Amino acid sequence: MAGKTSKNKASRDRASKGGSALTHIDASGEARMVDVSAKEATERTAVAEGRVVMGKATLDLIVSGNAKKGDVLGAARIAGIMAAKRTSELIPLCHPLALSKVTLDITPDKKLPGCIVRATVKVTGPTGVEMEALTAVSVACLTIYDMIKAVERGVRIEGIHLVEKIGGESGHYRAAR
Repeated sequence: MAGKTSKNKASRDRASKGGSALTHIDASGEARMVDVSAKEATERTAVAEGRVVMGKATLDLIVSGNAKKGDVLGAARIAGIMAAKRTSELIPLCHPLALSKVTLDITPDKKLPGCIVRATVKVTGPTGVEMEALTAVSVACLTIYDMIKAVERGVRIEGIHLVEKIGGESGHYRAAR
Protein backbone atom coordinates (compact mmCIF):
# COMPACT_ATOMS: atom_id res chain seq x y z
CA MET A 1 0.00 0.00 0.00
CA ALA A 2 2.84 2.41 0.75
CA GLY A 3 4.00 2.18 -2.89
CA LYS A 4 0.55 3.10 -4.14
CA THR A 5 0.35 6.11 -1.82
CA SER A 6 3.74 7.47 -2.87
CA LYS A 7 2.91 7.03 -6.57
CA ASN A 8 -0.37 8.92 -6.10
CA LYS A 9 1.41 11.71 -4.22
CA ALA A 10 4.04 11.94 -6.99
CA SER A 11 1.30 12.25 -9.62
CA ARG A 12 -0.45 15.00 -7.60
CA ASP A 13 2.87 16.81 -7.08
CA ARG A 14 3.62 16.77 -10.84
CA ALA A 15 0.17 18.16 -11.57
CA SER A 16 0.50 20.95 -8.99
CA LYS A 17 3.87 22.01 -10.45
CA GLY A 18 2.44 22.40 -13.94
CA GLY A 19 3.70 19.02 -15.20
CA SER A 20 1.46 16.54 -16.92
CA ALA A 21 -0.62 14.27 -14.75
CA LEU A 22 -2.57 11.22 -15.79
CA THR A 23 -6.03 12.47 -16.68
CA HIS A 24 -7.75 9.17 -15.88
CA ILE A 25 -6.52 9.21 -12.27
CA ASP A 26 -8.18 11.49 -9.71
CA ALA A 27 -6.46 13.31 -6.83
CA SER A 28 -6.80 10.26 -4.57
CA GLY A 29 -5.30 7.92 -7.18
CA GLU A 30 -8.55 6.29 -8.26
CA ALA A 31 -9.47 5.59 -11.89
CA ARG A 32 -12.04 7.96 -13.38
CA MET A 33 -13.59 8.81 -16.70
CA VAL A 34 -12.58 12.37 -17.66
CA ASP A 35 -15.47 14.85 -17.54
CA VAL A 36 -15.62 16.45 -21.00
CA SER A 37 -19.05 18.07 -20.54
CA ALA A 38 -17.61 21.61 -20.41
CA LYS A 39 -15.44 21.13 -23.50
CA GLU A 40 -16.54 22.58 -26.80
CA ALA A 41 -17.55 20.16 -29.53
CA THR A 42 -15.03 20.63 -32.35
CA GLU A 43 -14.02 18.64 -35.39
CA ARG A 44 -11.26 16.18 -34.48
CA THR A 45 -9.37 13.73 -36.67
CA ALA A 46 -6.81 11.06 -35.87
CA VAL A 47 -4.69 8.92 -38.18
CA ALA A 48 -2.94 5.75 -37.00
CA GLU A 49 -0.80 3.23 -38.81
CA GLY A 50 0.71 -0.21 -38.39
CA ARG A 51 2.33 -2.99 -40.44
CA VAL A 52 1.77 -6.69 -40.89
CA VAL A 53 5.05 -8.25 -42.01
CA MET A 54 5.03 -11.65 -43.73
CA GLY A 55 6.77 -13.72 -46.35
CA LYS A 56 6.54 -12.81 -50.03
CA ALA A 57 4.53 -15.95 -50.86
CA THR A 58 1.94 -15.10 -48.21
CA LEU A 59 1.62 -11.53 -49.48
CA ASP A 60 1.20 -12.87 -53.03
CA LEU A 61 -1.61 -15.12 -51.77
CA ILE A 62 -3.40 -12.12 -50.23
CA VAL A 63 -2.96 -9.90 -53.29
CA SER A 64 -4.15 -12.62 -55.68
CA GLY A 65 -7.30 -13.12 -53.62
CA ASN A 66 -6.62 -16.83 -53.19
CA ALA A 67 -6.44 -17.02 -49.40
CA LYS A 68 -8.40 -20.01 -48.11
CA LYS A 69 -10.50 -17.86 -45.75
CA GLY A 70 -11.47 -15.36 -48.45
CA ASP A 71 -10.87 -11.64 -49.05
CA VAL A 72 -8.25 -10.88 -46.40
CA LEU A 73 -8.04 -7.14 -46.99
CA GLY A 74 -11.81 -6.67 -47.25
CA ALA A 75 -12.39 -8.55 -44.00
CA ALA A 76 -9.64 -6.55 -42.27
CA ARG A 77 -11.18 -3.25 -43.42
CA ILE A 78 -14.59 -4.18 -42.05
CA ALA A 79 -13.09 -5.47 -38.78
CA GLY A 80 -11.12 -2.24 -38.30
CA ILE A 81 -14.16 -0.04 -38.91
CA MET A 82 -16.27 -2.13 -36.54
CA ALA A 83 -13.55 -1.97 -33.88
CA ALA A 84 -13.29 1.83 -34.10
CA LYS A 85 -17.03 2.07 -33.46
CA ARG A 86 -16.72 -0.13 -30.37
CA THR A 87 -13.57 1.31 -28.81
CA SER A 88 -15.36 2.48 -25.67
CA GLU A 89 -16.42 -1.13 -25.04
CA LEU A 90 -12.85 -2.38 -25.39
CA ILE A 91 -10.70 0.29 -23.72
CA PRO A 92 -11.63 1.21 -20.13
CA LEU A 93 -12.59 4.86 -19.53
CA CYS A 94 -12.91 5.79 -23.22
CA HIS A 95 -15.95 7.90 -24.04
CA PRO A 96 -18.52 6.43 -26.45
CA LEU A 97 -18.40 8.63 -29.55
CA ALA A 98 -20.69 9.12 -32.54
CA LEU A 99 -18.01 8.78 -35.20
CA SER A 100 -18.63 10.64 -38.43
CA LYS A 101 -15.93 8.90 -40.50
CA VAL A 102 -13.78 5.79 -40.32
CA THR A 103 -11.61 4.75 -43.25
CA LEU A 104 -9.16 1.86 -43.39
CA ASP A 105 -6.55 1.87 -46.12
CA ILE A 106 -4.55 -1.33 -46.45
CA THR A 107 -1.67 -1.21 -48.90
CA PRO A 108 0.27 -4.33 -49.89
CA ASP A 109 3.99 -3.51 -49.85
CA LYS A 110 6.36 -5.89 -51.63
CA LYS A 111 9.40 -4.24 -49.98
CA LEU A 112 8.30 -5.23 -46.44
CA PRO A 113 6.92 -7.72 -47.58
CA GLY A 114 3.52 -7.20 -45.99
CA CYS A 115 0.69 -4.76 -45.59
CA ILE A 116 0.60 -1.19 -44.32
CA VAL A 117 -2.63 -0.52 -42.45
CA ARG A 118 -3.77 3.10 -41.97
CA ALA A 119 -6.95 4.28 -40.25
CA THR A 120 -8.45 7.76 -40.34
CA VAL A 121 -11.18 8.53 -37.82
CA LYS A 122 -13.19 11.74 -37.53
CA VAL A 123 -15.71 13.09 -35.01
CA THR A 124 -17.27 16.38 -34.02
CA GLY A 125 -17.26 16.25 -30.26
CA PRO A 126 -15.62 17.24 -26.98
CA THR A 127 -12.87 14.61 -27.06
CA GLY A 128 -10.44 13.14 -29.57
CA VAL A 129 -10.44 9.93 -31.57
CA GLU A 130 -6.84 8.74 -31.17
CA MET A 131 -7.90 5.55 -29.38
CA GLU A 132 -10.48 4.78 -32.08
CA ALA A 133 -7.86 5.11 -34.84
CA LEU A 134 -5.34 2.98 -32.93
CA THR A 135 -8.00 0.35 -32.17
CA ALA A 136 -9.04 0.24 -35.84
CA VAL A 137 -5.46 -0.40 -36.95
CA SER A 138 -4.84 -2.98 -34.23
CA VAL A 139 -7.93 -5.04 -35.04
CA ALA A 140 -7.37 -4.80 -38.81
CA CYS A 141 -3.81 -6.08 -38.33
CA LEU A 142 -5.05 -8.90 -36.08
CA THR A 143 -7.66 -9.85 -38.69
CA ILE A 144 -5.01 -10.10 -41.38
CA TYR A 145 -2.98 -12.34 -39.07
CA ASP A 146 -6.00 -14.50 -38.29
CA MET A 147 -6.83 -15.01 -41.94
CA ILE A 148 -3.30 -16.07 -42.96
CA LYS A 149 -1.95 -17.80 -39.86
CA ALA A 150 -2.60 -21.26 -41.32
CA VAL A 151 -0.21 -20.38 -44.16
CA GLU A 152 2.44 -18.59 -42.10
CA ARG A 153 2.64 -18.57 -38.30
CA GLY A 154 5.62 -16.20 -38.15
CA VAL A 155 3.73 -13.12 -39.34
CA ARG A 156 4.58 -10.02 -37.26
CA ILE A 157 2.43 -7.04 -36.35
CA GLU A 158 4.66 -4.00 -35.94
CA GLY A 159 4.83 -0.28 -35.48
CA ILE A 160 1.28 0.56 -34.48
CA HIS A 161 1.35 4.27 -33.71
CA LEU A 162 -0.48 7.57 -33.92
CA VAL A 163 0.57 9.38 -37.09
CA GLU A 164 -1.44 12.56 -36.69
CA LYS A 165 -4.05 14.24 -34.52
CA ILE A 166 -5.93 17.37 -35.55
CA GLY A 167 -8.24 19.44 -33.37
CA GLY A 168 -8.94 19.86 -29.69
CA GLU A 169 -7.24 21.93 -27.00
CA SER A 170 -3.83 20.32 -27.47
CA GLY A 171 -3.80 21.30 -31.15
CA HIS A 172 -2.11 19.56 -34.04
CA TYR A 173 0.26 16.65 -33.50
CA ARG A 174 2.25 14.91 -36.21
CA ALA A 175 4.64 12.04 -35.41
CA ALA A 176 8.27 12.52 -36.35
CA ARG A 177 9.27 10.43 -39.33
